[in-house]
Amino acid sequence: MKFTIFPAIDIVGGKCVRLYQGDYSKEKIYNSDPLDQALQFQENGAQWVHIVDLDAARSGDLKNQTIIASIAQSVDIPIQVGGGIRSVETAQTLFDVGVTRVVLGTAAVEQPELLEVLANKGFRIAVGIDGKDGYVATRGWQVATELKVAELASRFESSGAETAIVTEIQKDGTLEGPDLQGLSEMLAETSLPIIASGGLSSLKDLKDLMQLQNVGRKLSGVITGKALYEGEIELLEALDIAQDFESRNDDKY
Repeated sequence: MKFTIFPAIDIVGGKCVRLYQGDYSKEKIYNSDPLDQALQFQENGAQWVHIVDLDAARSGDLKNQTIIASIAQSVDIPIQVGGGIRSVETAQTLFDVGVTRVVLGTAAVEQPELLEVLANKGFRIAVGIDGKDGYVATRGWQVATELKVAELASRFESSGAETAIVTEIQKDGTLEGPDLQGLSEMLAETSLPIIASGGLSSLKDLKDLMQLQNVGRKLSGVITGKALYEGEIELLEALDIAQDFESRNDDKY
């Protein structure tokens, strides 16, 4: 089984930051140079880098395009990018500078047809499903909806999306552990591969995520940011655990 660890770079004002529960007023800067951070992740063995343009997520317009382009053109590993991707033109701009996969969050809710249009063009797409207490939030997590997380995931099973990235907002940036119950329910609700995001705080959490299964399905990966920046998890060690898990796949942890 392939379980991928995605180190995360969230960008606000050109800097690498982390928020607390998606609150833009609770921002902490970890690196003033996101490119430097991406190169560090690559040097430490990362197989992917996950990038979110938080300025664009809130405004709907690309704000850190130059930085994202510099990362895409400087690293040798694939990157996926989310935040403010709400048109074919915006997605095309990102693919043109070397982004491997884009993440549609708000657009998946408000313009579901966009996903199929992009997929039909051959673009690689992930659906970003951001929830609070089981309900989807959009526009940089600032707007609550009455749409259930599991319902949104099931809508995109035949849309051309490669994977769903599932975030429990109230866990994000807290180092309080992932939403295992919610993720377990998601495994049962959709056939899409699921990447977990939010709350990872330790290697134990990582092992819990790798072992989680429901109806014979397991998670395909995890996005982690704050745990890496705060030194709660060392990327090299986490990657070694994931590689060992993949090679053994016997759940004996």
